[in-house]
Amino acid sequence: MIDHSLMSDMLSPFLVSIKLASVTTLCLLFFATPLAYWLAKPSRTQIGARLKVLLIGIIAMPLVLPPTVIGFYLLLLLSPSVGIGQWLSAHNISPLIFTFEGLVIGSIIYSLPFYIQPVYAQFLRIPQSVIEVAHLLEPSSFRRFISVALPQARVGIVLGSLISFAHTIGEFGVVLMIGGSISGETKVVSIAIYEQVEALNYEAAHLMSGILIIMGVIMVTLIASVSRMSQRSSN
Repeated sequence: MIDHSLMSDMLSPFLVSIKLASVTTLCLLFFATPLAYWLAKPSRTQIGARLKVLLIGIIAMPLVLPPTVIGFYLLLLLSPSVGIGQWLSAHNISPLIFTFEGLVIGSIIYSLPFYIQPVYAQFLRIPQSVIEVAHLLEPSSFRRFISVALPQARVGIVLGSLISFAHTIGEFGVVLMIGGSISGETKVVSIAIYEQVEALNYEAAHLMSGILIIMGVIMVTLIASVSRMSQRSSN
């Protein structure tokens, strides 16, 4: 039997993981959606088009790089001796490494391509006729984005949000490198499972892994349902 203190220790990483996934997904909704829209818009110049291709390639780097590599360079960038961490230290601002805020930054960077891709693809599917009518009826670019582009891309936004949330829940390498394992602050469920295995506490590891599997099945079912909706709407 698993005692109550161990159950409490197991619950905390799940809460941290869900909180991290929720905050990360919310940030991506607000900041990555306009970025995907801008990337999908036709460029007026060749330089602009090449810049977008380069930016898409940079955003996609987490898809091909090991999480530990991204976590390592984020750790250097956020540390007090170099980069952003040095600037924060010079302005008497607490460093971001081994904090929940640092985890959010790492998760946003690592989950960015998983959100951008479906949203970007959905913006590309907006019919040219809809865009032309929107330009005639609404001179404001911001209002066109809000009233025309967002409703047209809602399926991609929902799909990207679900994928990003699920992906963040399962993060390990990045969060371990920049967050460590501080209980109630940076210890996410993937790290907690690893620690239980290291301690040969397989019963707790089985229970936590089983809960993650159930959550994964639910998320995959939701993602598949939204993907089917997207295919039907495009036909």
